Amino acid sequence: MAHVEHANGCIVWFGIPRQDERGILAANGWQLRVTEIAADSNVGIRKGEHVLGLLDLRGADRSTLESLQRIAGEHAYLPLLAAIDDHAVSDPSLRELLRSCRGSFSTPTELAALLERIAAGDHADKPRLNVLVGQSPAMQQVRTNIYKYAPVNLPVLITGATGTGKEIAARALHALSPRRDQPFAPLNCGALAPHLVQSELFGHERGAFTGAATRRLGLFESANGGSVFLDEIGDLPLEAQTNLLRVLQEGTLERVGSNQPVKVDVRILAATHVDLEQAVEAGRFRSDLFYRLNVLRLQMPRLADRGEDIELMAQHFLDRFREHNPIRARTFDAGARRAMRTFAWPGNVRELINRIQRAAVMADRELLSARDLELDGALPLAGDNAPPLHDTRGCAERNAVMGMLRECGFNVSQAARRLQVSRVTLYRLLHKHGLHVEQMR
Repeated sequence: MAHVEHANGCIVWFGIPRQDERGILAANGWQLRVTEIAADSNVGIRKGEHVLGLLDLRGADRSTLESLQRIAGEHAYLPLLAAIDDHAVSDPSLRELLRSCRGSFSTPTELAALLERIAAGDHADKPRLNVLVGQSPAMQQVRTNIYKYAPVNLPVLITGATGTGKEIAARALHALSPRRDQPFAPLNCGALAPHLVQSELFGHERGAFTGAATRRLGLFESANGGSVFLDEIGDLPLEAQTNLLRVLQEGTLERVGSNQPVKVDVRILAATHVDLEQAVEAGRFRSDLFYRLNVLRLQMPRLADRGEDIELMAQHFLDRFREHNPIRARTFDAGARRAMRTFAWPGNVRELINRIQRAAVMADRELLSARDLELDGALPLAGDNAPPLHDTRGCAERNAVMGMLRECGFNVSQAARRLQVSRVTLYRLLHKHGLHVEQMR
């Protein structure tokens, strides 16, 4: 089997890493090889592989230090890092070892920051996942899975609520894959008129229908060799689902108005915010297509489930906005941070970005407040008797819809705009959760 290069390379850990450290390495795209501190320690390096050594100096006794010094000497060609205790390093042998290392850490946060700096310096020309901000367990799992899925030529089904960053994840999968130099072609299936879907996806021949004056290549042929991202794939008509299944199974398509198969080589990345299993049961989605797409699954977490990531992301988006716009706002006051942590965020990351940008433009001071973010009167839940957001599947979505409708005075159009969804989608969600606007008023 051919060797698949890991996104950032391999770290050979001389000692015993902790479980949270293993998770951080995986989330930052590093393969881990654990090596005992023994006399015959050896590091095998494949051709072209990027390898770092890590010396675990925590609680090291004299014998262990001597072994680690020998390892550092025998592998002088190997860039070294060090894990150290959080107290001051006073032992001369420890100081000598640290001088031979490129960096050290004593906490998981410091390890994550060190890996980010190394990746930025050593792989400036390679794509990284710095667009997926945060160190919450949920986001660490997302990044770990993206690094695992990216090199594998299989479909990926990306699930999650609207505004959680599904397209960003799809672009990261493509950018980290062997197809990175080929086209990335996104398409929102829910935004296409039903009579145009076949032509948009598979192309058409001249004269195939009224107005088809020339041959037109569809999305799959245009992206040949690259990746196709089908957003809101649950909205794809059944006829188009059948032809998509053929692309997945046989790697061929037929343009509208032709019966000649055309060979295509694309990787399909699909996303949905609806429950495709329920759509299959209701007959709205083909079961065979679902099983073909659901090979690798990537679940994007809701913003409200990401804990302290919310503040990190808010600062990240504000800093990025400041780079290109002449605004005074630099950060957030304590009230704004508290409001962001407790708000339900029905529009997820997209809503966070919109609120920050609007506040940054309107505010005349350096510290943005909860009022600037329009969160000073917002309720974290839909009502006093609402269950916790994580109690049952779909409960968070129902609460988000109810909360936004109340906040907008039950104006459906305004609620849809603030949720960043179409009115049709919002009415579908109302029907799904048995909500009646007139009764709620």
